[in-house]
Amino acid sequence: MTLQAPPNRLNSDGKIRHIGVEIEFAGLPPRDTALVVRDLFGGELNVVSPHRLLVENTRWGVFGIELDTQYAHPDQALLDEHRDSDSEWQRHQQQRRVEFHQKTRELIGDMVAGFVPTELVCPPVPWNELEDLDAIFQALRDQGAKGTDASLLYGFGLHLNIEVECTSASYLLAMMRAYLLLAHWLRDEIKVDITREMLPHANPLPKEYALKLLDSRYAPDLDTFIDDYLVHNATRNRELDLLPLFAHLRPDHPHELLHTKLIKPRPTFHYRLPNAQLSQPGWGAVAEWNRWAEVEKLAADSVALRARCDEYIAEHSRPFLTRLKDKLMKLVRRR
Repeated sequence: MTLQAPPNRLNSDGKIRHIGVEIEFAGLPPRDTALVVRDLFGGELNVVSPHRLLVENTRWGVFGIELDTQYAHPDQALLDEHRDSDSEWQRHQQQRRVEFHQKTRELIGDMVAGFVPTELVCPPVPWNELEDLDAIFQALRDQGAKGTDASLLYGFGLHLNIEVECTSASYLLAMMRAYLLLAHWLRDEIKVDITREMLPHANPLPKEYALKLLDSRYAPDLDTFIDDYLVHNATRNRELDLLPLFAHLRPDHPHELLHTKLIKPRPTFHYRLPNAQLSQPGWGAVAEWNRWAEVEKLAADSVALRARCDEYIAEHSRPFLTRLKDKLMKLVRRR
């Protein structure tokens, strides 16, 4: 599959834009996954805990591999707890608590390993090197990793963390408008798995929010853009999640959601929609990036974008029954 170039290949510093890739899957435990990564990309294995490993010093940086549940991993706050005033007996008791805690979390991980997915978090990769990264997906397939469509119980996804070109309100607004206009097309192209549709992790952006953003009169500054998003999307569970970006741009913003442990500040669009299609030969990050690139192309074409926005507003301003009647008529004609 040929990698599609985005309209804007560089960030505001004139450097190549990067993409972070995350994927969930079953059938391959974290340690075996880490060995696959090391064999493919080199680097050194670092066992942080029995169910959390790192592959460090690869050409792109650090790969993280772990069971996707916090209960399989030691609580870092407990491990780091230290009081200089403790007596030797108290320090001994603390050490015993830590050892018991570590063993308990390891046992939990052993018990849930067949039910909880393994998560592979890749380091940010230059967009034009995604084809090299895609080798990992075939390697995972070869080792028995199972993706979304292997079971009705598997609501696994592939996430792309796409570095923004810049952080101006006009750029972010254009990107969000383009995404809202293409969101239905993306779902059809991806054929989002029914299990993932039922789970809340990649919910659509609300229609009320779409109507607000696509209106030609909407021209917010950055702070207004952020606040409006938070009003309509006070959750991580969106197909396109902007919370990591906003936590990066406004670290002192008062909204509590931007300060939770699960939000990692970074200058990226956190795109959560794709399935983890490991059973499909040739599928990988390139396939999903190419779909995303259509969003970037539309956002960069101001004339086409404005026309599409106006069409959307006009269509959704018509009475509901009229729109429903037209849709039914179109279905009848197709048959």
